Amino acid sequence: MTRPPVRVQHIPAGHAYAEHLRPAEETPYPEVVHLPDPPVPGAPPGVWWPHPALEAAWVREHADEVDVVHLHFGTEGHTLGQLRAWLGALEETGMPLVLTVHDLAHPQLSDQTHYDEQLDLLVPAADALLTLTRGAADLVERRWGRRPAVVAHPHVVPLELVGAPRPPHDGLVVGLHLKSLRPNLDPLPVLGPLRAAVDRVAGAELVVHAHPEVMDPVFARYDADVHRELERLAADGRTRVVLTERMDDDQLYDYLRGLDVSVLAYAWGTHSGWVEACRDVGTWALAPDVGFVAEQGGVLTWGPVGEAPTVETLVGLLATARTAPPVVTADQRREQRGRLAAAHAALYRRLLDVREDAR
Repeated sequence: MTRPPVRVQHIPAGHAYAEHLRPAEETPYPEVVHLPDPPVPGAPPGVWWPHPALEAAWVREHADEVDVVHLHFGTEGHTLGQLRAWLGALEETGMPLVLTVHDLAHPQLSDQTHYDEQLDLLVPAADALLTLTRGAADLVERRWGRRPAVVAHPHVVPLELVGAPRPPHDGLVVGLHLKSLRPNLDPLPVLGPLRAAVDRVAGAELVVHAHPEVMDPVFARYDADVHRELERLAADGRTRVVLTERMDDDQLYDYLRGLDVSVLAYAWGTHSGWVEACRDVGTWALAPDVGFVAEQGGVLTWGPVGEAPTVETLVGLLATARTAPPVVTADQRREQRGRLAAAHAALYRRLLDVREDAR
């Protein structure tokens, strides 16, 4: 007899990572049903935070509609007491928890103390653990004595853009996007050597993007030194400084396709969806040896995180970048996505079987 599909509530579901854990081609009888994000009271459509499914009351109310909860992101606003209550509700209702450890150091938090305490609670409690790289799995095992299964990051950009022809341009376009100065960005040690290195590579151009609030002294993460450096770069006539509002997905992918190298001025981190998007469109990521992003592929690293790169090292890496782009094809990403979907479906089914056998 055909078993009904496993109903999985991803937290969040409306994120490229979770969306690309399902097969690229939908089937009439799927093994897994990916439930949408519940609406957040008072929030516009498409907003998943704070995620309702992270509340104990929601778990109890929807216990008959969900088979497995798969947590990815979004816990940082919750207290340890709230998470303990949520875990208790999952156990009470017999709902297995899968945790993908994306971040061992949270990119949005300057103080990691509370997030570390959350991981100390969640990692031991999860029924199954996943992470994206072997290095991250090693670290989880050393810290908590549990080894996650390693599953590679799926594609980020739409499959029709993966490996598609890139817009032609002359020279080597090197981009650094500061966005709104996320806490784990530390651009100042990078900008000087990068500017000097680009000057030494024939035909290379440096483009620096930032959101306009970076230049606003009342902005919460305003940095006067960054402000001055951007003004200096804009005035030198050799750097293109672009202040732009937050890009939507299509604009972001067009931006990345227009670069040959995307520089990631990370001070800490674990994995990077930006790196995967760069790979998808044939753009190199250039970064310190931070977290485990180099294991993801398509990354050129200049040295230990926290140390400014030397001009000579960057010149060599830019020379490597101009020889050939990182290559991943749509067929490779489609095949990978099928393997990921099958692996997750098997895991969800196995967890339900264990729960059923224990009853």
